[in-house]
Amino acid sequence: MDKLTPCLWFATEAEEAVQFYVTLLPDSDIVHVMRNPMDGPSGKAGTALLIKFTLGSRPFLALNGGVPTERSHSFSFSVSCDDQAEVDRLWSRLTENGGAEVQCGWVTDRYGYSWQIVPEVLPVMLADPDREKAGRVMQAMMGMVKLDIAALKRAYDGG
Repeated sequence: MDKLTPCLWFATEAEEAVQFYVTLLPDSDIVHVMRNPMDGPSGKAGTALLIKFTLGSRPFLALNGGVPTERSHSFSFSVSCDDQAEVDRLWSRLTENGGAEVQCGWVTDRYGYSWQIVPEVLPVMLADPDREKAGRVMQAMMGMVKLDIAALKRAYDGG
């Protein structure tokens, strides 16, 4: 086990959530499912207790804690996307079946976790030493829900 591994808390839906999450990004897989040895607060004997998985090659744990918890933007997944097709695909998958669009590239999945779907060109444009270009990009982004690379590039170019 890695020294430091983020652990996602679920009431009872950890296995379902992890099965969904590993379909989103390459190099993602369920590594191990530890089952409850007996009935308890986290579920009946034989149900998932703790799941070790990778998401984009990074290790995570998912725990069925038996009690619902509040989610917030203070913990989120940030995904750097190569192109608009990847932004659109992830956005569609994360908003299906109860996910919700937020704004500025943020989406909440059906389990309540927040995701930032960010085109890889966005931080480059925002860090441009030409503060007018960067400012136009920031202003354009602030008016978007799902980020649109072509519109961000138009703002960057002054169009």
